[in-house]
Amino acid sequence: MIDMLDGALRFHQEALNLRAERQKVLASNIANADTPNYKARDFDFSAELSRAMQQGRPAEGGLSLARTSERHIQAQAPASAGRDLLYRIPDQPSLDGNTVDMNRERAQFADNSIRYQAGLTILSRKIQGLKTAMQPE
Repeated sequence: MIDMLDGALRFHQEALNLRAERQKVLASNIANADTPNYKARDFDFSAELSRAMQQGRPAEGGLSLARTSERHIQAQAPASAGRDLLYRIPDQPSLDGNTVDMNRERAQFADNSIRYQAGLTILSRKIQGLKTAMQPE
């Protein structure tokens, strides 16, 4: 039974996780719009979703960080550590070497936000439908 539920909801779970990771990458691009020599990054959402559906999510802590002292704080790898972050090719490079195009980044950020919200709506309706199907009449 649990396997069937996992199968029914896994695609949406992976899609939402990837949308959240992409939102962080896009927010980083926007935050560094004035940083000299900053290169805008992004990842291919559909390729990463296909990879996540075939291979599963990368193991937590895919990167190991060495602690040289017991007093050091335990660290975790960044969320996008397993992703193939690509560089954006700028339409019009700036003189300081920054490749962030704010119009493109804002549009991508808004598009990703809307798709995330749509994914949440679809997932919540699917869960509601499953709950309704499980309730006795």
